[in-house]
Amino acid sequence: MSENIFITEETAAGDDDGPLADKTVAVKDNISTEGIRTTCGSAMLDEYVPPYDATVVERLKDAGADVAGKANMDEFGMGTTTETSAFGPTDNPAAPGHVPGGSSGGSAAAVAAGEADLALGSDTGGSVRCPAAFCGVVGIKPTYGLVSRYGLVAYANSLEQIGPLAPTVEEAAELLDAISGPDPNDATTREEGADTDYAAAADGDVDGLEIGVPTELLDGADDGVVEQFWSAIDELEAQGASYHEVSLPSVEHAVEAYYVIAMSEASSNLARFDGVRYGHSGGFEGNWNEAFSKARREGFGDEVKRRILLGTYALSAGYHDKYYKKAQDARAWVKQDFDEALADADVLASPTMPIPPFELGESLDDPLKMYLADANTTPVNLADLPAISVPAGETDGLPVGLQLIGPAFGEETIVRAASALDQG
Repeated sequence: MSENIFITEETAAGDDDGPLADKTVAVKDNISTEGIRTTCGSAMLDEYVPPYDATVVERLKDAGADVAGKANMDEFGMGTTTETSAFGPTDNPAAPGHVPGGSSGGSAAAVAAGEADLALGSDTGGSVRCPAAFCGVVGIKPTYGLVSRYGLVAYANSLEQIGPLAPTVEEAAELLDAISGPDPNDATTREEGADTDYAAAADGDVDGLEIGVPTELLDGADDGVVEQFWSAIDELEAQGASYHEVSLPSVEHAVEAYYVIAMSEASSNLARFDGVRYGHSGGFEGNWNEAFSKARREGFGDEVKRRILLGTYALSAGYHDKYYKKAQDARAWVKQDFDEALADADVLASPTMPIPPFELGESLDDPLKMYLADANTTPVNLADLPAISVPAGETDGLPVGLQLIGPAFGEETIVRAASALDQG
């Protein structure tokens, strides 16, 4: 068993029949599970037990799946390595001694190690696709609004989506079928998710598929990663697809825009963890400000504190227009670039991650290095588009992922294209 995959191994049984009957699903520990501890990988919520199931968990159970446990994660979803968890890092079963990616690293590791048949993660800026690539499994980031976020502990509301991880494209699509669709508890969900059959799209038929390759998403990538990327494109060409290069000039600013927006939303969302309404208590001595400060100082880890501080600064009087407003303008530019590129292509393709997995401990002292590793995944969240990561070989024995990006609610197209490469 890979070390430290689950924060808690408490289980929950699903219905006796359904499309996912007899399947076990690891659930990321920021997704609410009734009666089962949900910590978000944080000491702040070490003892929190939700009184209700998230919509996706209800739908899992209705489909016949059993919850296998709550998977380890970067604290409150803030990280790319699953090393910021208050419960310690998770090792990568596909590359021991290396990180499994993040923030849904425990979910991907559970699938890669065979500790669960399937898994759920959440993707705010690549947190399903990154661990899928690093652990050699399949991960889907759905279109914003396809899957209900009700019961997901919020980090950055306008960016995050719950998504499936699985050994194969077809299995990931089956799990997406089970959890997608409108939800009266989440006003951002859309009717496009109703009555889907994404699994049927996993037929590997890419004859006539037009692929756009954004040159900017190859700049600076590891040579071995780039080599595996072009090998995957060659394989798709051999099956009838064709490709052309496209330009996304706005992605130069995507990482910066993403982190300003995500940290700003996080600073607001995490204000609720004050030791009174939720979370670790700072005691009741002194005034409220002292107790509030003590609860957060003791309950949050360094990376969460860093992002709250930066987000609060970006939203403060005198700086809102300088940072947050500019980031939102950049977000609109990113979306426009993607829409224009997808007008002439069925999908866009890039390496999921520009680098192979870090060694454990390698990036902890260099947060900027960790942030920049998200260069290929964060633009997709800014543009509210769907993307899938599928295994695309190895470099120096370390897994590499291919990312395929589709138009809004184009999950069938990316599933079909990825299934042509499926190594499951």
